[in-house]
Amino acid sequence: MKAEVQPIPLCVVLVSSRNPLNIGAAARAMSNFGIFDLRLVNPYDVAFREAVSATHAANVLQQARVFPTVAEAVADCTLVVGTTAIGHRFLEHPIQRLETGAAAIREHLTSARVALMFGSEKFGLSNEDMSHCHWLTHIDTLDEHASMNLGQAVAVCLYEIVRNAAAPAPQTEPKVAARGEDVERIYQQLAEILTHAGYIHDPAGEAMHLKLRRLIHRMDLNEEDANLWMGMLRKIKWKLLS
Repeated sequence: MKAEVQPIPLCVVLVSSRNPLNIGAAARAMSNFGIFDLRLVNPYDVAFREAVSATHAANVLQQARVFPTVAEAVADCTLVVGTTAIGHRFLEHPIQRLETGAAAIREHLTSARVALMFGSEKFGLSNEDMSHCHWLTHIDTLDEHASMNLGQAVAVCLYEIVRNAAAPAPQTEPKVAARGEDVERIYQQLAEILTHAGYIHDPAGEAMHLKLRRLIHRMDLNEEDANLWMGMLRKIKWKLLS
């Protein structure tokens, strides 16, 4: 019997979000990374539940809870982390880069609930909003364009939090390397075509032929690629020489 997957005790709190499409994009990002607890504080438009940008994440929007204040939205959380683009603001809170902040959040999630809070698209989090945070985190961006779209910021933060750096890369089916005789056949065909086309001016010129053979070997062809190349070259040769 398959063990039941425990939900990650992380909630995303959007404060005074103005655009329903951004809320939908945030919900979609949450669904991508297995986070389903969306909380909104004083959203600008209650029509966010119908946002078309929440492809495959309608359940996140439908289950989202709306709160009148930040304090009520994070009441059950033992760690509240705010996000900020920093800019020219003077901030009283400690700030952690996302990669280090994400590690601290992951550790806290093993025993208690965490709230990750995002401010409005226009103003970000206010000083009052930040007063509910234990610390802040930010995504490194270019100084000339520090702010990010709300949905993108949610996606980047959640990816960094849930990713497992120790997880093995997805395995692909190994390809059989092309045999030397097949690679040489490709070289012979290509050299003949290039000579006929006038690219190789001296058929006996050793330097160009050596370069061509080295080029083909650097392609590190597998068996399937070699067959494809041979098929293409035969067709080209037939068209040129027939």
